[in-house]
Amino acid sequence: MMRLAFAIGVLALGFAAATPARADFGVIRFERGVCTVWTESHAKPTGAGWRVLWFHQPTREAAEGKIKWGMAHHWCHNQW
Repeated sequence: MMRLAFAIGVLALGFAAATPARADFGVIRFERGVCTVWTESHAKPTGAGWRVLWFHQPTREAAEGKIKWGMAHHWCHNQW
């Protein structure tokens, strides 16, 4: 009985460790039109003058692709 409980515990830990972590990225546009990747889209920047353009992007590359799309459509501009 002890071995069965141990085996079930090991399997439960294995399944918990195998679930993928959710990376959450968003794209924030600030007052001057500069867009940036925000690492946690549920944590908003402080102060006024910003707007969330896209949220819940699965990877940083996907969020950067949204910035490139926004730059092509004149929603964002480069910060330099």
